[in-house]
Amino acid sequence: MKQKNLWMLALTMALITEAGAQQFVYPAKGQTPEQQKSDEAACYSWAVQQSGFDPAKPPAAAPKPAPTATGAAPGSGLRGAARGAVVGEIINDDAGTGAAVGAVAARGQSRRQNAAASQQAAAQQQSATQQQQDAFAKARGACLEGRGYTVK
Repeated sequence: MKQKNLWMLALTMALITEAGAQQFVYPAKGQTPEQQKSDEAACYSWAVQQSGFDPAKPPAAAPKPAPTATGAAPGSGLRGAARGAVVGEIINDDAGTGAAVGAVAARGQSRRQNAAASQQAAAQQQSATQQQQDAFAKARGACLEGRGYTVK
């Protein structure tokens, strides 16, 4: 549930950011609507070339490592069981109980680490995409201003 809320927040922020990134173009030198359309298309292409980013084709999400059905990393339960067995044997002379507790604890920790890593990767990708969008907008604006338009 917490991850769903985080994704909804990220999506909302992306939509707000994209809406706020809209550029308004005014033909300051009396260009016709047809000329403006042609210039905007040319500047769009130029900005894609300069920035390496096309807003119409955002980058694909990076593939995530495949966790097990429980959401834990493969082998985390086995490693936890081994550690738990050693600790259980040393403390209580009961390796079986220690192995069970260790496996459960390791899987829980692995799930938390996987969730945190996933959230961090999503935030980094969103930041990188935002930087690319900003570079594209600056390049497009520079091109249009060079052609005699006012861009805000």
